[in-house]
Amino acid sequence: MANQNIYFTKYANDKFEILNKYKTFVTKEQVEEAVRLPDVTRRKGKYSIYVKGELAVVVKMEDGINKIITFYPTK
Repeated sequence: MANQNIYFTKYANDKFEILNKYKTFVTKEQVEEAVRLPDVTRRKGKYSIYVKGELAVVVKMEDGINKIITFYPTK
């Protein structure tokens, strides 16, 4: 999935700070890598869930843009 357009929703951008409060640190680069090079990919309705290591990213494809809805640690 190289050269994809990735857009972070407001909630996804806010999620970095939310997780930081709980001493869970995730970078934008880690989220983007999970979308580009996932270990596991699942579909749930109109959403795709990409899992890389211990990070899951929920994405909605709109007009050729991967919109990051949210992300979360899996462990």
